[in-house]
Amino acid sequence: MDYVSALVPPVVMALFFIGVVRVIVKTQGGAAKAKEDAAVDAALARAEGARQASAGDA
Repeated sequence: MDYVSALVPPVVMALFFIGVVRVIVKTQGGAAKAKEDAAVDAALARAEGARQASAGDA
């Protein structure tokens, strides 16, 4: 029975990892993709604007 107790943790971790990967893959795209892309674009634009503003002050 020692082999069962030795195999259970890796099997549980593997199943959890597979579940996480499936969730990540399923949440890519879809209806929220455009909104998420717009949020990332806005954040990048703010960061770029702040970087240019600080470069202009120097």
